[in-house]
Amino acid sequence: MKKNSLKIVTFLTLIFSFLFQENALSKSKIEDKKSSPQYEKAILAGGCFWGMQELISSLKGVVKSEVGYTGGNIPNPTYEIVSSGLSGHTEAIEITFDPKKISYEKILKFFFTIHDPTTLNRQENDHGTQYRSEIFYLNDEQKIIAIKVLDQAQNSGVFKKPVVTKISKAEKFYVAEGYHQNYLKKNPYGYTCHHVREEWKF
Repeated sequence: MKKNSLKIVTFLTLIFSFLFQENALSKSKIEDKKSSPQYEKAILAGGCFWGMQELISSLKGVVKSEVGYTGGNIPNPTYEIVSSGLSGHTEAIEITFDPKKISYEKILKFFFTIHDPTTLNRQENDHGTQYRSEIFYLNDEQKIIAIKVLDQAQNSGVFKKPVVTKISKAEKFYVAEGYHQNYLKKNPYGYTCHHVREEWKF
């Protein structure tokens, strides 16, 4: 009888111990979900991605950025094929940001101050479709915001020529070769055609 009672007590102890651990684990997962930031992404193209990354990554609320290629017609493009203009891809930047610290709209408005959105397939000395101005939206909300900001840019009066920036649904983003990532941090005197134009703020 004692042995059976001991077995029952041991069994019940194991069950309660298991349930307690499961409950603690569930609470921990809920707390982690509450405390972990819910980041969002944005994909933009506005000329050479070196300068784009340098300026956009400096924004408060941007937690990560990678340069790469998107909007083309062949898989796994390389810098050489994108530079030729044959793949249809554009140099672009994928931005990971904290929407509690910076909004998608604010990023887009900053985007319009650091590149010339009025030059078709060109940014200063860089020519070709791979240097086009384009916003790649990731969901319907981003599409609505992009259309609104583009309309504001067109009607702001700060640009002397029509804005030619395109708005397109995001396609696969291919991360560029390692030596392109944070290029201007590694090469402070490297080439860039991007800078903030205060007069282009709207």
